[in-house]
Amino acid sequence: MIDLKTKYAGLSLRNPIIVGSSGLTNNVTRMKEYEKAGAGAVVLKSLFEEQIEINAGQMLDSSDYPEAADYIDGYAKANLISDYIQLIKDAKTQLSIPVIASINCYKPGSWIEFAKQIEAAGADALEVNISFMETDVNQLHVHVEDLCINILTQIKAAVALPIIIKIGKNYANIPALVTALKANGAAAVVMFNRFYQPDIDINTLQLSSANVFSSHSDLSDTLRWSAIVSGKVPGVCLAASTGVHDWEDLIKCLLAGVSAVQLCSTLYTHGSEVISQMLVCLEEWMSQSGLKTIEEVRGKLNLANIANPSMYERSQFMKYFSNRD
Repeated sequence: MIDLKTKYAGLSLRNPIIVGSSGLTNNVTRMKEYEKAGAGAVVLKSLFEEQIEINAGQMLDSSDYPEAADYIDGYAKANLISDYIQLIKDAKTQLSIPVIASINCYKPGSWIEFAKQIEAAGADALEVNISFMETDVNQLHVHVEDLCINILTQIKAAVALPIIIKIGKNYANIPALVTALKANGAAAVVMFNRFYQPDIDINTLQLSSANVFSSHSDLSDTLRWSAIVSGKVPGVCLAASTGVHDWEDLIKCLLAGVSAVQLCSTLYTHGSEVISQMLVCLEEWMSQSGLKTIEEVRGKLNLANIANPSMYERSQFMKYFSNRD
């Protein structure tokens, strides 16, 4: 009998499919639909640090009493946070699968009290999405990596929840960063968050937004780094995000070494039924391959378990393209 259960961030999941943080997870009715389709867990829509600050700033700008700045700032933040706390409570009441809260932050210190409220509301874990791009020409890359560690350690000191760190792929040394995150208590690492994609409209000469959804072509970086990190960092718990669209992508990510995958764009495109389709196909593939558990699948083709590790590295570029006209 095929067993699809997996361990992720210390949580027991019935299968490796997680609905990722997005507008799809901002209400309980829709999350119940994903649970019914078979999802192993959900990550709630993120509350953005910048959004809280913007809302508080707008209220302050419209106030005739600048001396009340601290009160207005606190009031604006409290209202946004209270709505989010209620979402956690409602989700925990109506769902039987793990509910992972999510915050999107870019500096340490701001989220300590909020993390405590998330824990008190009953969330099973907290995903911290660190969406920060360093553009200061006077700052070295270590500044951003230190920022990730500082945010993690400050939140870890405040709560007992499993803390999951979601990172981008714009770091100088991803395996080293993940090693440091694991050493500082991260329960899992998600690779990767998807930054806003800019475009330029040449007709209006305006900056615009590119496609917000990922595609299959985005999966290669996710696979590469999942395989490298899982092979180089013993015992690390990983989730793959960005580019996971169908059952084949799910299997590839598991073989690369992740414990779970996060779905988002494919759910927007195909609806909740894609979850049940992926699970049926995963189970059938495992049966045909003589594999009975997710643990037997996980990491079979990561950096540590293949004969030629350079297949995941840049050196292969010369092999495949040096003789092409």
